[in-house]
Amino acid sequence: MNTSDDDAAVIQASLRDPDLFAVIFDRHAPYVHRYLARRLGREAADDLVAETFLVAFGKRERYDSSRMDARPWLYGIATNLVGEHRRQEAKQFRLRNAIAPEPDEVSHAERVVAQVAAQAMGSMLGAALADLSTGDRDVLLLIAWEGLSYDEVAVALGIPVGTVRSRLNRARKQVRAVLEVPQQIEKEIPSHG
Repeated sequence: MNTSDDDAAVIQASLRDPDLFAVIFDRHAPYVHRYLARRLGREAADDLVAETFLVAFGKRERYDSSRMDARPWLYGIATNLVGEHRRQEAKQFRLRNAIAPEPDEVSHAERVVAQVAAQAMGSMLGAALADLSTGDRDVLLLIAWEGLSYDEVAVALGIPVGTVRSRLNRARKQVRAVLEVPQQIEKEIPSHG
């Protein structure tokens, strides 16, 4: 086994020698980590990158060996874990709110919420991304941040290429509309000078 072999060959060989899967981790973990850190923050990314590769390792028998590059497959797994992570966070938040918190916890929680809200409001792009549907946001971020092709995004998310194109088009229009609003307002405000 040559470490310069394509991902499909390495994954196939890892079925006989599981230690070889480390080559896939070494090649792609930095990219998957960067993607996850952008989506969830560095701390969550540290946990989820390991989980991404554990899931991939467990599913390596089903890897489509006609795909020489495993990154789209890994991004698909990571994207699914992002959704799962967010659902888990929302569930924990609802549970915490269902139980009456101690007075100190409320003030701390309010400070954290205020800080997060201020950061989100400070970035129009962040707001525009947050307003996108999950599917549209996943497509946009995989193309914009990770540089995947339409075909690779289709593989990563398990959707047709036509769906990738329509989601990307819709996401671009929505983000553009949000980002153009301040420019319109600026044009409408007379300058005094």
